[in-house]
Amino acid sequence: MPVITSPKNELIKQLRKLNRKKNRLQQQRYLIEGTHLVTEALKANQPVTQVLLSTELKTWPELPDTITVQWISPQVAKALSSTVTTQGIFAILPLPKQQQPERLTGTWLLLDDVQDPGNIGTMVRTADAAGLTGVVLSSGSADLYSAKVLRAMQGSHFHLPLYQGDLPTWLAQFKAAGLPIFGSELNPAAVNFRQVPAQSQFALIMGNEGNGMESALLTQTDQNLYIPIKGHAESLNVAVAAGILLFQLKS
Repeated sequence: MPVITSPKNELIKQLRKLNRKKNRLQQQRYLIEGTHLVTEALKANQPVTQVLLSTELKTWPELPDTITVQWISPQVAKALSSTVTTQGIFAILPLPKQQQPERLTGTWLLLDDVQDPGNIGTMVRTADAAGLTGVVLSSGSADLYSAKVLRAMQGSHFHLPLYQGDLPTWLAQFKAAGLPIFGSELNPAAVNFRQVPAQSQFALIMGNEGNGMESALLTQTDQNLYIPIKGHAESLNVAVAAGILLFQLKS
């Protein structure tokens, strides 16, 4: 079996470039790492084009005959890895097409300039767990296919459609489709989230960790919600707040 032993190999050089967004866009593909993510991709019938395995591996997921396997040395696995200790398994996938659905229905989570990869990953996983239709990130949010966001999502991005683009454009489409739009902000016009009944169609916007929702977006909501804080904490983490609101709103 041929083994790539040098990080200077052309394939490895191209794959290492995928840690930058501009190169992911140029190559129209991204890299996932670790047994769990690769297994989730295979279970979800994702279009995996190639799997790279370290020669140190003793076991690995069962791979369809349609997937090309490339063996790599531990040194190459370390060079490819975005973690301190690599599991020695990687997969290459094409970037999904970012085509907005023709008809917007169901339940959606929108993220307004959320920066922390862990928060994004947690909210995508929560949306997945709550059975939402999809998630939309603003252009100013952290990139969906960075290594940190991919690890935080734990494969939930294989289970529901994710988009990244201009939120005002999306909001206009939600309004045209008749979906109620909820914002998250503590202001005099906001209502206690418990006063809003569960529903089968809505869009919920969660704002930036430090600044909250953009003021222009707040003018486009049908209702803004707040979560009463009964203790002495100044605020809730945005991902925790999203989980509370989503499970309240989703029927």
